[in-house]
Formats: sequence, structure tokens, C-alpha cells
Amino acid sequence: MRYRRLGRTNWSVSEIGYGMWGMGNWKGTDDELSVDVLQRAVDLGCNFFDTALAYGEGKSENLLGRIVRANPNTRIYTSTKVPPLNRQWPSRREFTLDDCFPPKHIKESVHQSLKNTGLESLDLVLLHTWEDSWLNDERWAKALDDLRRAGLIHGFGISINRWEPWNGVRTVRSGLVDVVQVIYNIFDQNPEDELVPACIENDVAIVARVPFDEGSLAGTLTKESSWPEGDWRRGYFVPENLISSVEHAEALKPVVPAGMAMPEMALRFILSNPNVSTVIPGMRKSRYVDANVAASDAGPLPEELVGKLRAHRWERQPTEWSQ
Repeated sequence: MRYRRLGRTNWSVSEIGYGMWGMGNWKGTDDELSVDVLQRAVDLGCNFFDTALAYGEGKSENLLGRIVRANPNTRIYTSTKVPPLNRQWPSRREFTLDDCFPPKHIKESVHQSLKNTGLESLDLVLLHTWEDSWLNDERWAKALDDLRRAGLIHGFGISINRWEPWNGVRTVRSGLVDVVQVIYNIFDQNPEDELVPACIENDVAIVARVPFDEGSLAGTLTKESSWPEGDWRRGYFVPENLISSVEHAEALKPVVPAGMAMPEMALRFILSNPNVSTVIPGMRKSRYVDANVAASDAGPLPEELVGKLRAHRWERQPTEWSQ
């Protein structure tokens, strides 16, 4: 495992982090198996774990607390998210700060996350949706700074809505946040336009989420793929999205070098950008942990291959199913 600096926090985090969404909400999740897989990640050097209060209504946070306590001699960085008060993902332009993140709600949510994890403090807290217009009302930042000065959290930031990397640039430039979490992958290269330069200028860390484009960049989806009732992907991969995603993935397959799997190429593409601090794939099985850590060990992709992948940038706009 290789490590990178998490922006101005100066924390040294594993460049392969751990996204814990699936352990809280998805069908077929077994808590004891989840703990075993989390421990495998720790054993292989993963030290950045990302969860949220909304993942299983605290279930995922509870698992994070368990793995931290099980490894008292290992520095594990904990990151969670405050859900919007109105429980609407993504946010919409008409939502106000009071609709989503009034100060009282921010503080109550962080205290609930501390209770769920059983930890005395959290390293990083993000707001789970974002509108750059909320920058005009700094009550959210004051609430988070109050929590930091009280020693309950050590850094804070925002999680940017799907396919809207522009909707956070002003906030990054404000100097108020330490970290932004954003979708960034072979298809979603848009953050490179404005967001990444703003982060570089202000020493704000970039946490890349959805590295496999919800599964399409794993190369295993077909136009007949389906998911059980209650699985989030069932609502995301509506026919319109599923067909297009599979077609884009099929167009990418000829570019994959011999001896390299598509998921490895997807991760190494992200890690080829030195401005990304960590990428947080979901890993529900130990074999996925092993494969993803190996992608870190392999290092960045050759420049020629990165150049070829530039042509697979996919411009998308949020819609009713994209969440």
C-alpha cells in the first residue's frame, strides 16, 4: 500500500481507502463477514475508512467503531457524513441551508455518529450533500468549527452531488473546508476542469468516490443485469442508464492491456492523478480488498494509456434516477 498526504490536514492516508456504504444499506450484508473484510483491509495497510450516518442508520458507523477498537495500535482515520435534514439526495437548487444543514442538526448528527461508533472523536466529518449557494450562510461552517474546537472532530468538508463537480468550487476557494469528496473515474473526468485546480490552489484534499461507476467500470454488467428489491442499484440502473453504461464499458474493454483487469485499470487511472489523496471503493469481500490494494502496489498507469482513457470521458447531467 502506498500513502498520500490528505491536503492541509497533513494526515498520511492510504491511497486505497474503504467505502463502507454497502455494509450499511445493501441486501445480503453479513456483519461478521463485514468485520472480517474490514480487518483484511487494515492488515494490508488501509487506514482511511469512509462511512455516513445514513448508511444503515448508523449500522456502518458501528462497524467502523468496532474495527478501530480491534486495532488499538494502528492509526485508522475515520470519516463520516452528516445527512441532510430533509433526507433528500441529491440536494436541489431550491433547498436552503435550513432545509438540509441547520447548525442544530449538524451538531446532533455528529453526536449521534460518535455514539454509533463509540469513539471519543471523529477525524473527518462531511456534509452529505452540497449547494455552493450555502457558502453565503456560514452557520454550517461555524457549527463544524465549534465541534472541531471542542475536540469532537478534527477536520471537515463537503461531499459533492453526482455529476456536479462545479457545485463546490466556490466553497473550496473560500478556505473553509479541508476535504472534498467527489465522483471521479474514467468516465467522470469533469472534476479536472475546475475543482481539482481549486483544490490544488487551496490545499484541499480530494477523496475520489465511485471509482467503478457503480459497477459499470468493473466490466461485468450486461444489458440483462438486475438487482433484488431494496438494492439501491435497482433504482439507479434503470434501462436508460443500464444500456448506456454497458455500451460505454464495452467500448472501453479493447483499451484494457493484456494481463490487467478493468477494475485495476479503473483504480490506477484515478491514482495516476497525484492530486487525489485517496480513492474509496466499496469492498464487501476479501478478494476485492486484495485486488484493490494490489492496484496501489502497481502504481500509476503508463502515460500513453492514460491518454487513451481521456477519450472515454462521458458527459452526464443529473436526472431523477441518478441520486
